[in-house]
Amino acid sequence: MNKIQHYVQGNWTTGNEEGTPILDAITGEAFTSVAIEGLDIPEILNYGRTKGSEQLRKMTFQERGNMLKKLALYLTKRKDAFYDLSYRTGATKVDSWIDIEGGFGNLFANASLRKLFPNQPFHVEGDAIDLSRGGRFMAHHIMVPKKGVAVHINAFNFPVWGMLEKCAVNWMAGVPAVVLPAPSSSYLAEAVARTIIDSGILPEGALQIINGTVKTILDTVESQDVVTFTGSAQTGRLLKAHPRLIQESVPFTMEADSLNASILGEDAVPGTPEFDLFIKEVRKEMTVKAGQKCTAIRRIIVPENVVEDVQIALGNALDKVTIGDPRLKEVRMGSLVSRQQVQAVRDSVNDLAKEAQIVYGDLDKIETIGADAKKGAFISPILLRADHPFQNTVIHEREAFGPVSTIMPYKNLDEAITLAQMGKGSLVSSIATNDDKIARDYVVNAASHHGRILVLNRESAKESTGHGSPLPYLVHGGPGRAGGGEEMGGMRGIKHYLQRTAIQGSPTTITEITGIYQQNAKYKEAEQHPFKYHWEDIQPGMSLKTHKRTITDTDIINFANVTWDHFYAHTDITSLDGSIFEKRTAHGYFIISAAAGLFVYPNKGPVAANYGLDSIRFLRPLYHNDTIDVRLTCKEKVDRDVASAEHPSGIVKWHVEVFDANFENRPESQKNQKDSPLVAVATILTMVQKKQETFVEMTEAKINECLSKLSEDTKPKWGIMTAQHMIEHLEYTYKISSGEIQDFEIATPEKILEKVHHSLYNYDKFPKNSHFPHLEKDTLDDLKHPDLATAIEKFKEQREKYIQFFKEHPEAKLKNLVFGELNKYESYLLERKHLNHHFEQFGLLDN
Repeated sequence: MNKIQHYVQGNWTTGNEEGTPILDAITGEAFTSVAIEGLDIPEILNYGRTKGSEQLRKMTFQERGNMLKKLALYLTKRKDAFYDLSYRTGATKVDSWIDIEGGFGNLFANASLRKLFPNQPFHVEGDAIDLSRGGRFMAHHIMVPKKGVAVHINAFNFPVWGMLEKCAVNWMAGVPAVVLPAPSSSYLAEAVARTIIDSGILPEGALQIINGTVKTILDTVESQDVVTFTGSAQTGRLLKAHPRLIQESVPFTMEADSLNASILGEDAVPGTPEFDLFIKEVRKEMTVKAGQKCTAIRRIIVPENVVEDVQIALGNALDKVTIGDPRLKEVRMGSLVSRQQVQAVRDSVNDLAKEAQIVYGDLDKIETIGADAKKGAFISPILLRADHPFQNTVIHEREAFGPVSTIMPYKNLDEAITLAQMGKGSLVSSIATNDDKIARDYVVNAASHHGRILVLNRESAKESTGHGSPLPYLVHGGPGRAGGGEEMGGMRGIKHYLQRTAIQGSPTTITEITGIYQQNAKYKEAEQHPFKYHWEDIQPGMSLKTHKRTITDTDIINFANVTWDHFYAHTDITSLDGSIFEKRTAHGYFIISAAAGLFVYPNKGPVAANYGLDSIRFLRPLYHNDTIDVRLTCKEKVDRDVASAEHPSGIVKWHVEVFDANFENRPESQKNQKDSPLVAVATILTMVQKKQETFVEMTEAKINECLSKLSEDTKPKWGIMTAQHMIEHLEYTYKISSGEIQDFEIATPEKILEKVHHSLYNYDKFPKNSHFPHLEKDTLDDLKHPDLATAIEKFKEQREKYIQFFKEHPEAKLKNLVFGELNKYESYLLERKHLNHHFEQFGLLDN
């Protein structure tokens, strides 16, 4: 019997002792074991802090996010291999989907958060703070990755999701992880971890996994580490009180037992959509994962006049739940993870039954399909009813971590809220109601005791993710009994692994530290117009001062007529008495438009488009005959993904300052306490193309230079083509590009054709050994020309025909086998990529 392995300090290894057997939850078969003896825990943690931390910390948020996205795609392509193992945990296909693909979804979700962080290894948080009247001393907050490891002590119920929902966050923050899955399902976590390590996508040391219970794991944690725990409240409290955590002030996040409550609103009577939704949701939360979910509904709180209706409806719903081998399509609920867990649930139910009666299910009787109930870890769904929930406290204190829930009545909403709060803190609560006043009253008054609240009604039902679904963008955790911690939560979750530091200094210094231009920092005068620079060459602080423009009466009137903005201050100077305006006033948006007219560079260049306006503020009015000039300064750069038909680009945020150009020349009597020439500020965004430095431009001279290096004896760096085969292949593709050959079907499937077509615009090279659809794979076609020299001449002739075709038909679109219909510009992009690909293949681009 093979042992489950650990990946530590760059190697897969096993413990020294024989190990603890791990059983198949369905058959009871012992198929693997886990052992931890001999692992050097202090060195494992130190390896993460050094080897694991080094490269992750240097990566930008954009790079980390793309790394997670790549990993998510890699795992998704290999997901089927994990389902067979997941069935051994007792999980059905639906249960496994939540665990496996839900885990991968966490990677995708956290990857998308890269767009909210700056394109650098650390985060700049919030707004700048002016600490002086003169504007020369200020503060900002930055957040840098902690120089420790994230130690994740996970529960058995979600071996994949539990690992990846935590790791995705710490990796995004730039912190490595040491994961400790629960032994009973660690074989599934090991399989996913092995695939992650084999991918080579993560830096070495970013992930280590110890598949077993390590009681000494906290003995050597340090102040820069972060510890998270998912499991029982009793174990969590013991860990939380560990002297080392207190001594080193180690952040500790706990997600523990949670007696989650779902409330049926008083309006949701039988026959309403909300009543049916409530029954469906409770049944689902009782039976998905066989109730082994920290977010499952444990307490069913309903109006006292519909207790019988709820009990009957739930009983009917549970009658439809088939139990057995989760591999079978007809099975809707599998088993618990182990026989030990079955006994724990039985013990809890017996305690609950002292104060509540079992109204559905039987601890000693269960019917299974395709499995032996005596060998597997099976248990029946158990529904209890407690008619006196204010006197019976066990139902609010004891959690049966399985398909178990208790119905209890309430007289009014205040009672429902009190009952929900008697759980002393939960991860999630929900209420089914179509009355928004009831929803508001419940949420506002119950929120203090719950980490998340779902309001379920007919409007949200079709798109609702459900009571029991934690989402990567929302905090997952709860107060009190639930542990008092937080996980996930979008940007908020990532910040748990970052150290927040206040920095103080001059605006110029803070600009250089943060990479974001700060008001009153020194300008960096641009050598040429900033719009002439590509994205890579623009730097925060790069600035341009424009020439001047005088605003006339005619400008204001014309702008009013064009926009239909006839606000009195612009058009009716007889109505200015008692207003803040002294004369005919320029529209604020005209001021910004006029400013754009001053700073925009008119010629075509790297600036691809206006991307929007982040903020705008008008500080004081401008009147007719006032003169303005503008200061345009790069404030910040934000990277972006490009998936459409456009070239790679990033976003540049520009700080726009509009000045009263004649302010200094005005008499003091006319300044009226307007002690600054600044009249408006705005942040505008432009989409700026990145440099194309991947491909050599294929001019006729460059092509001739490359071909002069080619001979019959030139060998390819990859593939099986000869030199002549390559030239004849290029000639053939020029026949397609010039319209001579169009009698073919596009080979790329329709569902991915747009994506493939758009790839022409990026700066990525064609993959080596790419397969051309009209060529037999791993086979060379017969040569058509007698020798290489003839082939080259025919190639040149065909290229000339391609050039001539688009001279005569500049608006034409022609089919391509791989990329679909191409216009003139797209044909040029394809030619550039294609020639670069094959000329590089034969070393013709080498210096």
